[in-house]
Amino acid sequence: MAMMLLGLVLFLGVHVVSSLPGLRAGLIAQVGEGPYKGFYSLLAASGVLLTAYGYGLWRAAGPAVLWTPPLAMRHVTMGLMLLAAIALVAAYVPSHIKAKLKHPMLVGVKIWALAHLLSNGDVASVVLFGAVLAWAVYDRISVKRRQLPLPVVPQGWTGDVGAVVGGIVLYLVLAFVFHPLVVGVPVMG
Repeated sequence: MAMMLLGLVLFLGVHVVSSLPGLRAGLIAQVGEGPYKGFYSLLAASGVLLTAYGYGLWRAAGPAVLWTPPLAMRHVTMGLMLLAAIALVAAYVPSHIKAKLKHPMLVGVKIWALAHLLSNGDVASVVLFGAVLAWAVYDRISVKRRQLPLPVVPQGWTGDVGAVVGGIVLYLVLAFVFHPLVVGVPVMG
């Protein structure tokens, strides 16, 4: 439990710092933009790994079950995860998907968290996915208040094809590699 919570504090903490323009600017002024980005990336990546590994350990230790979701929720989650993966990739590709979603990374994270809350009824899952969902909602409100520029609709559809194909690849990597090896919870088979 402690490892997952430490990972969440690291990952969500650095993301909250980046959502506060004054604090972020002050840190960059103190250490420089390159070191700030490097330290930010190191903390965020460490947070993800600690969270994923800690989550697997917590669940393996026999976490308390709050409810038992119906088996059908697993299929709903897998379908939602494909949408989440496409949204995550669309955040990095100029596309109609990106323009329509406005902030596709946050949309993908919210879908990911909600999907996992639907199919997991244990305390570890509720803490992990509930915390990430709460942060994503907070960050979407923060982004709107900061009035960041919205994505522009591109001329062609190449970016949309790239987002969908990249999303499918990400989905498969998460399902067949990341989930069983890092989290320790196989989702296929």
